[in-house]
Amino acid sequence: MQVRAQDSSVAAPRHPTGNLEPAMNPTGARLAAVRVRIAEACAKTGRDAEKVRLVAVAKTATAETLREAWDAGQRDFGHNRVQALEDHRLVLPEARWHLLGPLQGRKVRRGLAAAECFQALGDGKTVARCERALEEVDRTDYPVLLQVNLHPEDGRYGCSMDGLQGLIGEVLAHPRLQLQGLMTLALADAQDSQLRADFAALAEHFHALQSQRVLPQDAWLSMGMSQDFETAVEEGANLVRVGRAIFPPEEQ
Repeated sequence: MQVRAQDSSVAAPRHPTGNLEPAMNPTGARLAAVRVRIAEACAKTGRDAEKVRLVAVAKTATAETLREAWDAGQRDFGHNRVQALEDHRLVLPEARWHLLGPLQGRKVRRGLAAAECFQALGDGKTVARCERALEEVDRTDYPVLLQVNLHPEDGRYGCSMDGLQGLIGEVLAHPRLQLQGLMTLALADAQDSQLRADFAALAEHFHALQSQRVLPQDAWLSMGMSQDFETAVEEGANLVRVGRAIFPPEEQ
């Protein structure tokens, strides 16, 4: 299944008059507020908010709030962990599920089966494991994003900028994987200036790869979470991963 960036937008449902429809449930109200914030961030840089995809991260969601989000028009959901993704997929089997965290070897097959997109591919060993798992089920064109760690000294998972070209080559050499974009995580507690510098650096590299036709024109630049998604959008993200702003932990 090929998932394309233009399949979804952040726009909330509207009346024929153009006014936003009233929220039907608490989760829908929070989704609408996030969408407004995305639209405002886009307006600052003259971007089209409908070109930004919102993935609702379900780590702190319940079955009830997942259904509320679905009823409010949300279609893309994500999880960092395979087991949680599998459990929540039973609640919303119709949704587009994104796997947002790294895959351990024994969970590669399950993770790819549970999600429509893998956003955290950051090393060559996992590339080969993904290819083998897809070959076993005769699946092709599986969308993957490469997780880039702009600050390898912090010890988190992801490919360094220096190693990115080599990892791209490995992915392109495995025909069952579809290179669909780049993803990064911001440094914890980073100041706004640091966030902007990091997001802008990856956006510049992302657009260069598009110009070289290494990435498709509808590729995803996945940056930004609940605490920094507006900054990420202003710096060029076209996919944001928002969890707690939609599913507050206290509602568990």
